Amino acid sequence: MAGRMVRLVLLVGAAALASGSQGDREPVYRDCVLRCEERNCSGGALKHFRSRQPIYMTLAGWTCQDDCKYECMWVTVGLYLQEGHKVPQFHGKWPFFRFLCFQEPASAVASFLNGLASLVMLCRYRISVPASSPMYPTCVAFAWSSTPGTPTSQRKWTTSVPPPSSYTQSTCAVSGLVNAAWWLTWCLRNRQRLPHVRKCIVVVLLLQGLSLLELLDFPPLFWVLDAHAIWHVSTIPVHVLFFSFLEDDSLYLLKESEAKFKLD
Repeated sequence: MAGRMVRLVLLVGAAALASGSQGDREPVYRDCVLRCEERNCSGGALKHFRSRQPIYMTLAGWTCQDDCKYECMWVTVGLYLQEGHKVPQFHGKWPFFRFLCFQEPASAVASFLNGLASLVMLCRYRISVPASSPMYPTCVAFAWSSTPGTPTSQRKWTTSVPPPSSYTQSTCAVSGLVNAAWWLTWCLRNRQRLPHVRKCIVVVLLLQGLSLLELLDFPPLFWVLDAHAIWHVSTIPVHVLFFSFLEDDSLYLLKESEAKFKLD
């Protein structure tokens, strides 16, 4: 029985992977990639490719096969636009103009700014809040874990993963709403005793509103700026406000713990 279940899961996974996206299912795209790889990705042609490939592309993990897919993607997009069709997705993603080694340059810049905001607020938190505060280790760990990575290129283990299904998206949406409801309930219960929780309320409401950007699905503007990048930029002020809440709450808990210690 267990063996049958494993085979069933593998078959379902294979079917999902085989479905791909509209763009990478196109025969013109597949033929273009096949011809490009045969022409450029073996023997002397491959050595020539590697010799002229910039070092930053090599360090970012771009391969000859990746380059073929990138070039053929734009060939396919051009044919779609020429025929008056909508721009398709490739491997679950919209086509982006590559800048240096960054496949999604706007998202990369936005991720960097998000990380910078977290770092700046972490430094401010560590200066303002003594390490003896009960929440100090937790908040510092949160700050490091919230620093996002910078997308450069897609790897096989990311491009082979199918886009989220409607069931997965619905599950994430429900989970987010439950989390927001919990935070709002806690904030409303403590708003009289802890005035700084108003900042947390604003953060929760802003995040719920900005999350609607992630539901938008459109080809990137100028082949660079998509909804995900806009969401990244929009959440930078939320970082600042939430860290301000954490700072106030940590100082309150420190004062409360010191008062209990004196009573004991």
